Amino acid sequence: MSPIPRRSLLKAAAVAGAAAQFSWALGAKDAEAAPGAEAADADPVALDWLEDGGLGAAPGSTLGVPWPMGVHQEDQTFALTDADGKAVPVQSWPIAYWPDGSLKWTAHAVGSGSGKLTLTAGDTPAAPDKKVTVDKSGGTVDVSTGVITVRIGKDGTTLIKSVRRGSTEIAKNGRLVLIRQPEIEDEDQGTVRTERFEGAIGEVTVEQEGPVRAVVRIDGKHRKGSRSWLPFSIRLYFYAGADSFRMVHTITYDGNQEPGKASGDFVRGIGVRFTVPMRDESYDRHIRIGGEGTGLLREAVKGITGLRRDPGAAVQAAQYAGEKLPDPSTWDQRVTTRLQYIPEWGDYTLSQLSADGFTLRKRTKKGYGWIGAGGGKRASGFGYVGGVSGGFSFGLRDFWEKHPAQLDIRDAHTDAATVTLWLWSPEAQPMDLRFYHDGMGQDTYPEQLEGLNITYEDYEPGFGTPYGIARTSELLFWANESTPAPAKLAEQVEAVRVLPQLAAPPKQLIKAKVFGPGLYSEPDRSTPAKAKIEDHLDFLFTYYKDQVEQRRWYGFWDYGDIMHTYDTVRHQWRYDIGGYAWDNSELSPDLWLWFAYLRSGRADIFRFAEAMTRHTGEVDVYHIGQWAGLGTRHGVQHYADSAKQQRIANTTYRRYYYFLTADERVGDLMHANVDSDETFLALDPLRKIRTEPYTPDRHALSIGFGTDWSGLVSAWLTEWERKGPKWEKAKARVLSTMETIAAQPNGFVQGSGLYDLDTGRFAVAATPVVGVSHLSAVFGLNELCAELIHLVDMPAFNKAYFDYCRYFNATKAEQAARYGSNFGTLLLFQGHSRLDAYAAVQTGDEVLAKRAWTKFYSSDGYTESSPWKTEKLSGPAALVEGSEAAWVSTNDTALYGLAAIENLALLGDKMP
Repeated sequence: MSPIPRRSLLKAAAVAGAAAQFSWALGAKDAEAAPGAEAADADPVALDWLEDGGLGAAPGSTLGVPWPMGVHQEDQTFALTDADGKAVPVQSWPIAYWPDGSLKWTAHAVGSGSGKLTLTAGDTPAAPDKKVTVDKSGGTVDVSTGVITVRIGKDGTTLIKSVRRGSTEIAKNGRLVLIRQPEIEDEDQGTVRTERFEGAIGEVTVEQEGPVRAVVRIDGKHRKGSRSWLPFSIRLYFYAGADSFRMVHTITYDGNQEPGKASGDFVRGIGVRFTVPMRDESYDRHIRIGGEGTGLLREAVKGITGLRRDPGAAVQAAQYAGEKLPDPSTWDQRVTTRLQYIPEWGDYTLSQLSADGFTLRKRTKKGYGWIGAGGGKRASGFGYVGGVSGGFSFGLRDFWEKHPAQLDIRDAHTDAATVTLWLWSPEAQPMDLRFYHDGMGQDTYPEQLEGLNITYEDYEPGFGTPYGIARTSELLFWANESTPAPAKLAEQVEAVRVLPQLAAPPKQLIKAKVFGPGLYSEPDRSTPAKAKIEDHLDFLFTYYKDQVEQRRWYGFWDYGDIMHTYDTVRHQWRYDIGGYAWDNSELSPDLWLWFAYLRSGRADIFRFAEAMTRHTGEVDVYHIGQWAGLGTRHGVQHYADSAKQQRIANTTYRRYYYFLTADERVGDLMHANVDSDETFLALDPLRKIRTEPYTPDRHALSIGFGTDWSGLVSAWLTEWERKGPKWEKAKARVLSTMETIAAQPNGFVQGSGLYDLDTGRFAVAATPVVGVSHLSAVFGLNELCAELIHLVDMPAFNKAYFDYCRYFNATKAEQAARYGSNFGTLLLFQGHSRLDAYAAVQTGDEVLAKRAWTKFYSSDGYTESSPWKTEKLSGPAALVEGSEAAWVSTNDTALYGLAAIENLALLGDKMP
């Protein structure tokens, strides 16, 4: 089925008032369109690659492009041209709609291109010379790119039955492999018993069928005998004219590992395996394994270089280049007559067990000794096996970053080699996901609250479970007509390391008013004050990027996350202290990074945010089981804390990556959250502090208007915009909750309400209550409300939110005068200055605009007098040499980053 049906998303809504409200800060020209403005909005969009080099050897690229409201209708066509005006084939489809039914986001897939491209509306798109076609009529799904044909199984354990280039079979029997170790010992492993499972297909869905891009999804579980476990979801991506395809591989952990017990479901290896037919003479068979950078091990199965007798310089050069050798009868016969005495090397293994080292070894065949073949620090994750008549290239993205990883080639000296890309190396320690301590006597809620007061960890027995977390990996495969030349191999390596991504420029994002109109603008250093803030933003991003490297925040389950708080005494982040360890999206560093990218278009920021989105959306969230739809609060392990919350599963953090790339896996995650309001029946977030018995009532669930509702409404809004399968329910939930929050006696300041799961409405409280938390607005509430206010004409909601913005940073006397009592002890005023700025623009309040900058500069968080520099670290103070900024915390960084970006955009002309 198509990922997004081509239907309008929303009914028309009045937007003139919202436009007028923005005129004070953004200028009248933005509020009232001048003649010809619609045509200007429809101007061609210049697209460019995030990094230099264009598409390179990658199969293709897909991006999202936003459009201003009302500019393009659903049936709009788009064409693409290169810098010379030559037509470039493109496949386009809608992925979100505006309230008037016009296109908000469109996705565009290309299978070629190396430089800047121009996207133009209204023209007929060029058809590719070699179209992607899909035949699903028989017992298989056959996808042809015009260059290669991939036959995909519909059942059984063979996911990819064959990969052919023309009449030549390049690879076959593509399957998933899993090694389970049922018992783990903490000391000497001794003899280890393992079980081997294979991925069994449950369902195959063709999601797109060309002409430029085709997508096939395969779901199933790993199976051995009567047991099936470790669900997988595989997507295969094909592009017109490509000799390669991409795999997005997701596993969800559903095993059992109990703390303190040695038996359980310990993963020893997870891999993707292919068989590669070998047709050539062994001296015309080639092995290529990626080392550091674009470095390669370049060998033949039977090497004829370096021998005591020389076959001839031309022969040696040809073998090293991967070219077909002349007939041995033309060589020096002292070599030809002794070929049978030259070893054939059939097996190779590259193991990357840490971020800092890989080893490479080979052997002639099973049963014989291994010899070292080199090593280094960080391997690219690329390999090739084949010969002059064709061969198979393969690569695992983020190979060393998500260690332990491994590449195996086996039996290259026989008629059928096998290659295995290990996402978890079987040479590493088993995947030990057991909770990390024994509870330390925290058996009751009062004891657990005492633990919270010392380590900041919210512990509860049985809650630190990995059951239901997931991880996504990306792989690339090429079917080569012969062993590629070194330059081509280097291109393939580069595609594995940095998958090329086409992108729309910041100007288009800003013009389209997506992700909160007016909340971000391009970097501006036109005044000393603005330049200082830009310098601070650059400093913070660079510092975290460097800390990932210095502190080695890498690993299969860890890569993409950052730490929460620093220990100034140990010169170390508090990686081992309760709630101060992994950040798990606390206070929205995801949003800071994405807003930093939206305004700048910087590739390094995009890649950092991409890794975080892949991590936080998969590992920090439960996808199956009793807590599906909830995420886990910050902790020593990503799933350790007993606070399972909607605010971590927040769809807001996924929206950016999805709309910028049209990534289907992230789309799945967002759709899965549509019914996450049901999770409030599964777990009472206030269970440890209640004084009265409590049974969840589906007609009266206590849900907060801040961290809870912002997570729920982001999922509903996204489903509504995408016209997803549950868009009508989602739309109703958005509107009904907006309406009933606005109807509360104190609006957002009421804090929470009793929510009915069946009607999707909050009961309107009889009496006003002040229930403000400093956390309510720091998980994306301001950014979501800015979008909702732009989309939905509901003045009562606007007023309720503007009042919340106005009074959070107000004096206690002002709060009490408006609501009858003040808001109590609050924190995070700098982060909330962006609420001041937003409300100031919306209401035209000059006093509020002034207060926004006062709170930004002179409340809490970072100030101009903060050091804004790092100090050098070396032994014996630290484990490795590097730097520290002991004054930096991730909470403050996320809030400063968002406040700086939004305040500059909204009130850059009102700076003190």
